[in-house]
Parts: sequence; structure tokens; C-alpha cells
Amino acid sequence: MNEVSIRTEYIKLDTFLKLANCISTGGSAKMLIAEGLVKVNGESEERRGRKLYPGDTVEVEGEGSFKVARED
Repeated sequence: MNEVSIRTEYIKLDTFLKLANCISTGGSAKMLIAEGLVKVNGESEERRGRKLYPGDTVEVEGEGSFKVARED
């Protein structure tokens, strides 16, 4: 599982996918999420604005698993 560090309290799912280099644009994030290829904490997620906090896990089909970490 790859860790992706954030500096803020939370990060939105579509922004996180860009930060994790899973996609390159917001439109790509929308399609990926709409196709049901993204899970947050083991549950399928359809909201691209879903807030992710340190400790949350994101699974992207074909890309792998990522953990949200707090950057100190």
C-alpha cells in the first residue's frame, strides 16, 4: 500500500486521485468514480467530493491501494 501525504485536515477524493497519480484531470476522476472503480475504506464510492482524512484507504482498480497520511 502506498502512502500519500496531505498537509491539510482533509482532501477531496478527486484531488487525492490526482495527487496519487491515478489520473491527470478532474474529468478522468469523475469517470473513474462513476464506473465504480474506486473504493474508500473498502466501500464503493460514487462521490468525487468525498472528504478523505488521514488513516483512510483508497483502492483504485488497476492502480493499487493508497493510504491517506498526515504530512508533519
